[in-house]
Amino acid sequence: MKVANASKTNQNALLRKKQGPGYFLKRDWQLYFLVLIPLSFVIVFKYLPMTGLVIAFKDYKIAKGFWGSEWVGLQIFQDIFAKPDFAPAVRNTLLLNILDLCFSFTMPILLALLLNEVKSIRFKRINQTLLYLPHFLSWVIIGAIAYQLLSEGGGVINNLIELMGGTRVPFLQEDTNWLISYLAIGVWQSMGWGTIIYLAAMSGINPEMYEAATVDGAGRWRKVWNITVPSIRATIVTLLIMNLGKVMEGSFERIFALQNKATTEYTTTIPVLVYRWGIESGNFSRATALGLFQSVIGIILVITADRVAKKLGEDGIL
Repeated sequence: MKVANASKTNQNALLRKKQGPGYFLKRDWQLYFLVLIPLSFVIVFKYLPMTGLVIAFKDYKIAKGFWGSEWVGLQIFQDIFAKPDFAPAVRNTLLLNILDLCFSFTMPILLALLLNEVKSIRFKRINQTLLYLPHFLSWVIIGAIAYQLLSEGGGVINNLIELMGGTRVPFLQEDTNWLISYLAIGVWQSMGWGTIIYLAAMSGINPEMYEAATVDGAGRWRKVWNITVPSIRATIVTLLIMNLGKVMEGSFERIFALQNKATTEYTTTIPVLVYRWGIESGNFSRATALGLFQSVIGIILVITADRVAKKLGEDGIL
C-alpha cells in the first residue's frame, strides 16, 4: 500500500513538472487576477516608497531631488545620535511602549476570558459592542474627550471631585499623572477591539473538553487555567511577537492629542521627533534616518522574539 501511494505521488509530481507554471496560470487565472489587486497595492504603497530611504544617507535638498543630493554615508546617523533630544526620545519611547505592552496587551486577554464565561448572549453582545466603540474613534476625538473629562480647570471629573469636597487632580497637567492617564486611556481605547481575536480563538475550543473537566469536578477557574488559556496560547504568543516589533514605534497621534506645554517629560518620543525634524523643520534626511533606525530595531526585536518563542516550543510567525 505504501509503495502504491509513493508511486502515485511521484507520478503526480512528474505530471505537475511537465505541465509547468503556465498550465496552472491558465487554469486558475481568475484567482491570480484577484491576488494581483492587493499585491499591486502592497508593491506601490509599501515597497516603492522604500526607495526614498536613500535620503537617510544623503544631504537631501528638495531642488536636487533624491539622486542629485550629495551622498554623505552614515553622517546623518552620527548627527542624530549626537542630538540632545535623541536619548530622551529613545528612553520615552521604550518606557511608554513597554508599559503600554504590559497593560494594553494583557487587558484584552483578561477581558476575553471574562466575556467567555458570561452565559447571557444578549449581555455579552451589548458589552462587546460598547467596548469595541472606542477603537473607531480617532485620537483627535479621544484627546478632546479626555481634556473635557480630566482637565484640572473645568474637567467633569475634577468638578465632581470638588463637589464631594476633594482637591482637584492635575490628570493631564502633571508629568506622573499624565503618564498614568496616557496608559489608562490607551487601555480603554484598545482593550475592546483586542478581545475579538481572543474570543475568536476561544470559539474554536472543543466544548467536550469543558464537559470532561466538569465531570472531573473542575470549577470555572480550573477550566480557564487548564483549558482556555493553553488553547489560546499560540494566539497570545503570535500577537506578543507582533507587538514587540512596535516597541520602538509608539503612536504619534496618541501623544500629539494628549500632550500639552505643562507636561514635557514623557512626550518627546521617536515618532514625535520624526515629525519635528521632518515636517516642522524640513530636515527630511534626519527624519528619514531616525525612522529607518526605528524600523531596523523593530525588525531585530521581532526576529529575536520569534526565535525565543520557537526555542520555547511555540510555532512563531516566521
